[in-house]
Amino acid sequence: MKSKCLIISVVVAVTVCSSPSRAGTILNSADGFAVLGGSTVTSTGNTILNGDLGVYPGTAITGFTPGIVHGVTYPGGAVAQQAESDALSAYNLLAGEAFTQSLTGQNLGGLILTPGVYKFNTSALLTGMLTLDAQNNPDGIFVFQIGSTLTTASSAAINLLNGAQAGNVFWQVGTSATLGSDTSFDGSILADQSITLNTGTSLSGRALALNAAVTLDNNVITIPLAVPEPAAFSLVFFCAGLFGMGQWFRGAAQNRSFLKMPVARDGQPRQP
Repeated sequence: MKSKCLIISVVVAVTVCSSPSRAGTILNSADGFAVLGGSTVTSTGNTILNGDLGVYPGTAITGFTPGIVHGVTYPGGAVAQQAESDALSAYNLLAGEAFTQSLTGQNLGGLILTPGVYKFNTSALLTGMLTLDAQNNPDGIFVFQIGSTLTTASSAAINLLNGAQAGNVFWQVGTSATLGSDTSFDGSILADQSITLNTGTSLSGRALALNAAVTLDNNVITIPLAVPEPAAFSLVFFCAGLFGMGQWFRGAAQNRSFLKMPVARDGQPRQP
């Protein structure tokens, strides 16, 4: 019974003290979707989605199986409709943010960026590695406003540094996004049209296409988890400490008869 109490304490501590990522506050019901398409969602090979899968107003989802969804699949219907509506609201919110720096005409590869809103008037390209440095601020937000297309070269990557979280990275794409093969990408992609992940690409984030298709090929997409505040871990250890003290007192109470036993001269307990 006490073990169950400790487990409950730990769960409550993490649940109450966890700090939600920004994604949960702006994506609303779309937050739980790893993939959300407007017209269709198509997968080739052994794609793995760690999150929900949906499409609206289309209803066609193909490739699962052999693809695997660790979540709920919504081929049309009210849930997917609401998620698309919330994704559109988030898209418009991101597009309306005042930008802090224009990166128009620059390759994202090789850049080291701190939290802010970055704007591309037209297309954005990532070749090589982009580093996002939160400067030890786990709540640091990175927003990329892209006028037309987002494209990555093969084996492109994003490096999250000094507390940067994938759940706090957003890509608002004016038309379509295409991630090259074996790319390692972070952040939620909200595209007005289509999203394509080529062979072997992994995404820590979400692929949310408002009006067109999401096309997958042997990919892994995982919804980022919020990182608990330090207070959560302190409460966990506090609860564990109380549990340990309770066990000690319980053991002491059970052994009171042993403590009261007469002791012989050789130091061994002697039965009365």
